[in-house]
Amino acid sequence: MADPNETVHVTTTEARAGATPGVMRYVLGISMVLIIAIFAFLLLR
Repeated sequence: MADPNETVHVTTTEARAGATPGVMRYVLGISMVLIIAIFAFLLLR
């Protein structure tokens, strides 16, 4: 049985339980550009 007072060391990937491909960065950027374009269109209409 493990000692409850012992420090546990895990890697970043193990702590996240998966990989982060970075796709959300593009989704956020594209959605921000689209929102700004829609607001500009509605404002200048």
